[in-house]
Amino acid sequence: MPKIELYRDSLFDFMRASMNDAELEAILEAAKGELDEPTDAEGVMKIELNDTNRPDLWSTAGLGRQLRVYLGGEIPEYDFFSTAEKEQDTAGRTVVVDEGLKEIRPFIVAFTVSGKAITDAALRDLIQSQEKLCTNYGRHRKSIAMGVYRTDLMEFPVRYIAADPDATRFVPLGLETELNLRQIIAEHPKGQEYGQIVSDFARMPFLTDSRGEVLSFPPIINSARVGAVEVGDTNLFVEMTGTEIESLLLAASIVACDLSDAGHTIGPVAVEYPYDTPLGRRVVTPYYFQTDARASLATVSTLLGEEISEAVAGESLRKMGIRAVVDNGVITARTPEYRNDFLHEVDLAEDVMMGRGMQTFAPEMPSDFTIGRLTPEEEFGRQAIEVMVGLGFQEMIFPYLGSHVDLVERMRPVPLAADFSGRDVAVVRISNPMSENYACIRSSILPYLLGSESVSGHAAYPHSIFEVGKVVRFDESDVHGAATINSLGFITADANASFTQVSGLLSVLFYYLSREFNVEETDDPRFIPGRAALLMMATDDDGAKQVGVFGELHPQVLENYGVQVPCTACDLDLDRILHLEQPGQLHETL
Repeated sequence: MPKIELYRDSLFDFMRASMNDAELEAILEAAKGELDEPTDAEGVMKIELNDTNRPDLWSTAGLGRQLRVYLGGEIPEYDFFSTAEKEQDTAGRTVVVDEGLKEIRPFIVAFTVSGKAITDAALRDLIQSQEKLCTNYGRHRKSIAMGVYRTDLMEFPVRYIAADPDATRFVPLGLETELNLRQIIAEHPKGQEYGQIVSDFARMPFLTDSRGEVLSFPPIINSARVGAVEVGDTNLFVEMTGTEIESLLLAASIVACDLSDAGHTIGPVAVEYPYDTPLGRRVVTPYYFQTDARASLATVSTLLGEEISEAVAGESLRKMGIRAVVDNGVITARTPEYRNDFLHEVDLAEDVMMGRGMQTFAPEMPSDFTIGRLTPEEEFGRQAIEVMVGLGFQEMIFPYLGSHVDLVERMRPVPLAADFSGRDVAVVRISNPMSENYACIRSSILPYLLGSESVSGHAAYPHSIFEVGKVVRFDESDVHGAATINSLGFITADANASFTQVSGLLSVLFYYLSREFNVEETDDPRFIPGRAALLMMATDDDGAKQVGVFGELHPQVLENYGVQVPCTACDLDLDRILHLEQPGQLHETL
């Protein structure tokens, strides 16, 4: 969870109130926050925020704004935003984008700051906001990178270009010598940390002014001159580059609102693109792109377990900084400029709850008396674990998320259909992953077992490992379009590993699970043709259901993972095995 460090007096200035630590702790509930450490002798406090969906709270100004409004302050209004209907005057402040950036780092948003000298506390908070937004929300600068510059040392229009990394040189912040862009990636600490974002491109993002004065090499490092902001600077230029325009717009709105609350004047900047964007070829930022959020008052009341009146709903949302109208039982809320976290009626219900105060809801004891117990699926999974351990296998535990390369590409590709038919369908993807290594939900345990085997070549053979865990497979009969199931995957790595061997293991496993199976031929691409089979179980209606697949893994799959010895593998759907009704009376389970 995000943790911010701030000056107590600065927070109280934004709150327009003062209080002791205990009083502050009590109202931090409105921001899902809590004091991580008491205020120290220098007046510095650390606050942990328990909501990653509210990046607007990750700063002194943003947190202070929320608490000020919660305590009865007015909801702030910002007059510098452009909208789809209204474009603000930019007074010649423009950024011109190069055509070559379309496939590299296509989007940029910007605004200017003036009217008030920046203080030491404000500069520290700005730097902290930059780091939190770019690291936590911007996926370590991959989708958002922010730069702040001294406007007095630059001249519009700013040019956002695709530069030759070998021919483009400047003095980066923190150094005194010129380096080209490739040298910065190799030698500068920030280049070593973030260089992989752009290092594979033949040309790289670069910012200059109209005279060729270097601003920065985004998303890596600012220049040592224009990009070295100091306490006392009055005029600033703020830009953010990245790959997701909506995320950039929200991040820019957050920083602009924070600086406006601190007394600075925000100047809109026009960004001119040579290619189409979701907002057109000329975009004036900061830009209000959010839409109204709506919820049924009846739904909110149901979710909160108490009848919520129109007046209470409206006032509760106002305390959370949201202007809302309740008409005919429907709440229509205008999303604040610095928020974009209303995805469902539940989100509005949560703000109603927090605005009214969670302590105002009377606690209720459960009306049903229940005894905690394992589900049948969990008991069956544990039974399978006992059998596998008894067969000499070692249990493994892996994460549920993985990369598309591991889950699909290295498996030739892995069949992901719920019926093990071998059809090539897509994995379930995370819409906004923090890392490509965790961008997909696993549909099989086998890729993880192979990954473990690939680094175990030094251990004496044979290697027999397994996992019982959850996987997600597409299922058209499920209301969500995908089903989470309990799965068993195991592999044996040995020079003598064979189809006959794994078939014998499955006979023992099914015996102790009190189940019977048959096999059918399959052309599953993960396995050697002719040395793999589908596991089938008979049903009461004289039919058969597929419950898994097993066989000798294909040499190409082993090569993809760097495994040097033959491997047999099996992938089972434990839930289907458990719930499938079979004819006849089987022996008792041990």
